[in-house]
Amino acid sequence: MKWLEWRIVVIDHAFELYAGVVAILFTLLGIWLANKLTRPKTNTVVIEKQVLVRTKDFVLNEVELARLSLSKRELEVLQSMADGLSNQQIAERLFLSLNTIKTHSSKVFEKLEVQRRTQAVEKARQLNIIP
Repeated sequence: MKWLEWRIVVIDHAFELYAGVVAILFTLLGIWLANKLTRPKTNTVVIEKQVLVRTKDFVLNEVELARLSLSKRELEVLQSMADGLSNQQIAERLFLSLNTIKTHSSKVFEKLEVQRRTQAVEKARQLNIIP
């Protein structure tokens, strides 16, 4: 008897039931899509790195300096990079052209086997070439 009543209710209100089911499905789809689109796309990567602390009793490593065969100008350019100066500022400080500074910088990168200024400064400090 109850089954017959349920069947009559379903047949009489079929459109409302289908519309309700479709509405629930679209609501769930909307919630899923909103979560997917609002989630940040970047992943944070933590890199632990050894930090070198400058000491006042710096001793130049002559052996490494000779092994790398850095010229006096290249060493001056490297020290200026460590001071945080741009190529233009280094050129003004050393009274050289910008192209000469770029050439010295590329030679320093080549000799230290690095790609960027920060890597060159870090490696030079590890080798005790600059304070």
